[in-house]
Amino acid sequence: MTILLGAIASISLLVGGIGIMNIMLVSVTERTREIGVRMAVGATEEDVQRQFLSEAVVLSSLGGIVGILLGVIGSAIISRILGWSTFVSPSSVVIAAIFSAGVGIFFGYYPARKAARLDPIEALRYE
Repeated sequence: MTILLGAIASISLLVGGIGIMNIMLVSVTERTREIGVRMAVGATEEDVQRQFLSEAVVLSSLGGIVGILLGVIGSAIISRILGWSTFVSPSSVVIAAIFSAGVGIFFGYYPARKAARLDPIEALRYE
């Protein structure tokens, strides 16, 4: 059962990470002009990359928080309805939050790097 749940969680993290990457790539495309303006007024590649990477981490962390809350609530509901004693360990909640942020970092790196490497002149001409 542990292996099955681990496999399901791994697939969910992969699918969620791909979703985050797609959302961030669309965000980079839609905000190309903004990125060009930021770079034209002095923002460095690091600044732009940090901005998009932090957005990806916030997005994935919010998803992780929602998942943790649903897991705790679901555990309490199962405990009441079926009469099973359930225990949600604080360490598993912390590990889930860390993995959630890690997924944001891992899958948000490519879009953030793509945004940081845009040519400011081309970005300002975009649209």
